[in-house]
Amino acid sequence: QYLQYYTAGDLKDAEGDDLPLPGPDLEGWISLSQFIYQSDRKVLMGGKWGLDVIIPYASIDLDYDTAGPFPQANGGGFGDLLVGPFLQWDPIMGASGPRFMQRLELQMIFPTGKYDSDKEINPGSNFFSFNPYWAGTFFITPDWTVSSRVHYLWNAENDDPNRAYGDADDTQAGQAFHLNFASAYEVIPRSLRVGINGYYFKQISETEVDGDKVSGSKEQVLGIGPGLLWHISPDNHLFFNAYWETAAENRPEGTRLNLRYVHHF
Repeated sequence: QYLQYYTAGDLKDAEGDDLPLPGPDLEGWISLSQFIYQSDRKVLMGGKWGLDVIIPYASIDLDYDTAGPFPQANGGGFGDLLVGPFLQWDPIMGASGPRFMQRLELQMIFPTGKYDSDKEINPGSNFFSFNPYWAGTFFITPDWTVSSRVHYLWNAENDDPNRAYGDADDTQAGQAFHLNFASAYEVIPRSLRVGINGYYFKQISETEVDGDKVSGSKEQVLGIGPGLLWHISPDNHLFFNAYWETAAENRPEGTRLNLRYVHHF
């Protein structure tokens, strides 16, 4: 179970400069309920199949110092359902314990969330996305790990674009590359790990409107900060991560706080 808080006072343009808006204040509370089934059956090159399902709920507010025809948020509602079949490989072991482990997931995002074309910021996207990833963790020592999860994102067409696109019949967000990364060190054996974590998002193709590319529409952002992992028991784990964003283009630039509780059934 994830609980996230996101806040941003800056909305950036294509050059990374602030949009000329009167004191925008964006706040979001996001809940992600994740259910993972891991089988013990090997199906491909030793990988064991599993299924990942995430149900998101988001409450988003966007206020300004003065009233006007500015971008608006669509309040609270369920987001888009995520379903990801995956392969998880057993750890590669060394003399002192695990050395490397990896997973491959074919993540799909279905447009089931709340959406209103008269709002610019919605819990749901109103289009299907394919977001496969590879994730791996390398044990530099038994106490020190480096991890990453690398995604490629493809988006289908939105046949009910929001009002920012005027009378357009459809839009298609550009393809993107994004990744998470972390390095952690065990400071209390079998109990506490601390480290740094981050994410990077880079749109690699322009957004299209009625099939035409929109110049200067690519997004990017970098977030980085501290993190910790508390092993409460062998089956219960608590994560806390903080991220401060920078280098944002065509999106908000703010702060994200993430609390995650994991229970093994």
